[in-house]
Amino acid sequence: MKRLPFRERDDLPAAAIAAAEVTAAGGVVVVPTESYYGLGADPRNPDAVARVFATKGRPGDRALPVVCCDWQQVESLVSIPDPHRVRLGRIWPAALTAVARCREPIAAAAGSTLAVRIPGHAMLRALLYRVGPLTATSANRHGAAPCTSVDSVLESLGAAPDLVLDAGRLPGGEVSTMVDLTGGSPVILRRGPVSWDQLFDPETESVRDL
Repeated sequence: MKRLPFRERDDLPAAAIAAAEVTAAGGVVVVPTESYYGLGADPRNPDAVARVFATKGRPGDRALPVVCCDWQQVESLVSIPDPHRVRLGRIWPAALTAVARCREPIAAAAGSTLAVRIPGHAMLRALLYRVGPLTATSANRHGAAPCTSVDSVLESLGAAPDLVLDAGRLPGGEVSTMVDLTGGSPVILRRGPVSWDQLFDPETESVRDL
């Protein structure tokens, strides 16, 4: 297992090279998000997705959320319905996850749907720009609490990851809001730090003051 610092912009080049090598080989990387550490792997690679499940001890019938650096990466994976594009465009990047229809079968998905988001963590987005979309399930043993430090991640996991990007202690807090956009109207699956309703006014098509 390799452990690299991931706190300053100068840490990014080495981290991106290492992460690209690991994910291309089907490996697993511990990455920071806005709140907790996550397990990153190539969401299109069935072997990589299986490694995430094994590392976390998570049942293999569950989907894995995916983080993307921008809309281009999001739309390479899923189709966001037009009625919701403006709203998401005004919310992202943020701790809000959208469930949408896959453009093609993908290993990390639950059948024909995938949970995606553009995270509110600038260094992570910069990494994703260089490496591509990654899974982002929390980096802890299945059923355990999510982790805000690398040491707690390594104590919790059932198997060692291939690479750890150490951003120090993360703030923790609520996990991302999750909204299902596969039907005619949005359905809130999980409430979190970002409110789908409060951030956007459907009558004026504008963001409300917070």
